[in-house]
Amino acid sequence: MANKKITPVKKSNPLTLDYGKIPPQALDLEEAVLGAIMLEKDAILSVLDILIPDSFYKEAHQKIYEVAYDLSHQEKPIDLLTIIEELRKRGTLDEVGGASYITQLTSRIGSAAHLEYHARIVAQKFIQRELIKVSSEIQQKAFDESIDVDDLLDFSERELLNISEGHIKKETVKINRLIAEAIHQIEEAGKREDNLSGVPSGFTRLDRLTSGWQKSDLIIIAARPSMGKTALVLSMARNIAVDHKRPIAFFSLEMSSIQLVNRLIIGETQLPSDKLRNGRLQNYEWEQLEYKIKDLEQAPIYIDDTPAISIFEFRAKCRRLKQKYDIQAVVIDYLQLMTGPRENTGSREQEVSNISRSLKSVAKELDIPIIALSQLNRSVEMRSGNKRPQLSDLRESGAIEQDADLVIFIHRPEYYGLDTDEEGNSLKGIAEIILAKHRNGPVGELQLKFIREYAKFIDMEGGIDYIQDENGNSLVKFQSRLNAEGDSGKLSNEDLGLSGGFDEAPPF
Repeated sequence: MANKKITPVKKSNPLTLDYGKIPPQALDLEEAVLGAIMLEKDAILSVLDILIPDSFYKEAHQKIYEVAYDLSHQEKPIDLLTIIEELRKRGTLDEVGGASYITQLTSRIGSAAHLEYHARIVAQKFIQRELIKVSSEIQQKAFDESIDVDDLLDFSERELLNISEGHIKKETVKINRLIAEAIHQIEEAGKREDNLSGVPSGFTRLDRLTSGWQKSDLIIIAARPSMGKTALVLSMARNIAVDHKRPIAFFSLEMSSIQLVNRLIIGETQLPSDKLRNGRLQNYEWEQLEYKIKDLEQAPIYIDDTPAISIFEFRAKCRRLKQKYDIQAVVIDYLQLMTGPRENTGSREQEVSNISRSLKSVAKELDIPIIALSQLNRSVEMRSGNKRPQLSDLRESGAIEQDADLVIFIHRPEYYGLDTDEEGNSLKGIAEIILAKHRNGPVGELQLKFIREYAKFIDMEGGIDYIQDENGNSLVKFQSRLNAEGDSGKLSNEDLGLSGGFDEAPPF
């Protein structure tokens, strides 16, 4: 009988996955990190914010680092002897290879000179393994027909964000670098003719108080229904995109994108809304429509009308918009219609708190202002007198007030039948914009013109503005000298009734 060739059976490597690849790892660097931690005093302080026990691929290394990690938090010394003794107490010394293995770790490295660099490579390998793990889970769930696709998307987004937020951290920066950056920003702001350091709202009085919407700020604009919240931010979005050519994203959870565009068209063309609805326009009105919307057509406004958008989907879309279009601001209409994490089983107030914190987090991550509309509770209607809103009127969550950098209220006295103020000035068509909280600047009040038939806000000629101290007491009241086009100057000493320098200025 002929000799039959026998093909040897390949033994699988216990470190390989089912598809024959070894998970990302750096065992030699893991050993170098552990050796350096035991070799030099306080060396672990360089890696505490980079590595966790699970960052190590080898289980023995996880247990050794966990001991060092715990000893550090207990403010106990970390060296060869203390690590061995603690492992012996926990009964895991033999599991990690005994005292001889621990000793070998320290003998393989001469110093901790490159400890942080080695630690970051170990962390990168861990992130790669985590991504592989999550990807496998997503793939497995994607084949499961019983899982709703929306739940799958939510799971995928959440798990990937957990990896990003849990392991990609910002480094601590020495103050001299931050001071240099701050001085550069001041110099750049000084070169601007409009003296604005942030994204201009297009409303001169508002920009005077805020210097524009600042990067990473969360701005809350709140009012009762029918006060013109959507009209204000639509007017603002139009000003930012058309007049200042800044890309802006508008997330509309209440109105459809077509409804929003129709309102923008009405405000831009100043044609009657009923004629635009039924399309019965005269020839000259068609010409007016086509001419007026040219700038609007070219405006970098990006509208998303996903209803009840989750905070995870919102974050992902904002990232893509920032990367693709370099958006300079985001508007949300409105906050209470968003949904928080699905695993949240607490009250609606807790959910809104989570949404508020997440919005501030997105603003900081993308370094752009986020402007979110918010409802006020009914206590405003129950209040006697002028029914002016207060910070305590913010609906469903005190966290909104806490997380916001600016809280702005819209108040139209005319809505409550108040046609004149205490001095007899007409309040018809006037909206009071109240800066109730301003983390980095003055609080105060200003007036804008509200054109109801076109649902738009504009700067008004004349008007009375107030600057307040932190207790709400009026420091200065002045008559604005704005003309119909407005001016872009900041509040001057003449505006404020002052003649001196900083010593005489209001404390803001």
